[in-house]
Amino acid sequence: MPKPIANPNVQVSTQDLIGLRRRVEGLRLAVREPSRSILTGGHRSRFRGRGMDYQESRHYQPGDDIRNMDWRITARAGRPHVKLYEEERERPVIVLLDLSPSMFFGTRGAFKSVAAARLAVLIGWTAVAQGDRIGALLFGASVAGPSAADVAGHRELQPAGGRRAVLRLIRDLASAGDPAAITASAADGAGGRQGGMSSALTRVRRVARPGSLVFIISDFYSMDPDTRHHLGQLRRHSDVVACQVADALELTPPPPGRYAIGDGRRTGVLDTRPAAARERYSDYFARHHAAVLALAKAQRVPLVRLSPEDDPVARLAEGLALRTRLGRPVPASGVAVA
Repeated sequence: MPKPIANPNVQVSTQDLIGLRRRVEGLRLAVREPSRSILTGGHRSRFRGRGMDYQESRHYQPGDDIRNMDWRITARAGRPHVKLYEEERERPVIVLLDLSPSMFFGTRGAFKSVAAARLAVLIGWTAVAQGDRIGALLFGASVAGPSAADVAGHRELQPAGGRRAVLRLIRDLASAGDPAAITASAADGAGGRQGGMSSALTRVRRVARPGSLVFIISDFYSMDPDTRHHLGQLRRHSDVVACQVADALELTPPPPGRYAIGDGRRTGVLDTRPAAARERYSDYFARHHAAVLALAKAQRVPLVRLSPEDDPVARLAEGLALRTRLGRPVPASGVAVA
């Protein structure tokens, strides 16, 4: 019998993600300071080195390249000086994508995992269209594979440029975004051994060199007390945008009733008829959303919330507009939520 066609709203579809390439026209990942050179890349690096733009001269220090000696100032000051240049290069754009069990859920539109994958690929197509490189770190119980970069529930994709880099991301999202992998990992007990968001942030700091633009796409249920510290460390040297994926049922409780629920292995009943039950339900999710917002505020990270029902192109465009407004350091209270 032919294999049944997977539902693209439940399981990631490669054709769906490839087709998003046609929708990125007009999108652009905002930058802090546009490059003035067209020779070596579109973004100004935070590194100092040999490049196109002279920045300043300073006293010679042991280890400085003597090819950068500023002989004119050296002769005038009587002490050796070297020239400093600001290097310009392509900027790595890195997607940190959460594929924990809680992401494989949805009541309207699509699973959160599918909505997250669509947003990640849109970022990828936009990045390569403007000459940047795209990389990723996928984490969660469903992430496993033969690659040497797959460690403890993480899959690393080093930043690379061009169409092949996005196709590589799509391929890995299709293999990692299979709901069956969640059931299998839960059945053998692997789900509890996988690293959460703090572990992923620690690993992405090794992938993201200073000056990278990092998008965190998650529902943030995998964050823990250490997440704030690790996000702060990443934020010191990289630009970060947080994208919270939230299903409609996580924003508003369902009407009073009895609802069958399951995780692929076990089933149960959610009873929202008692007013106290609905209140506990609302309080739980309200506390979670408040914690995510507090995390973003504390680290001055723009936070964009999207639902699987949303058009990912429109939400990304709105998020980039937000990033343009918050492109430079913002006060702790200046984080915006869509």
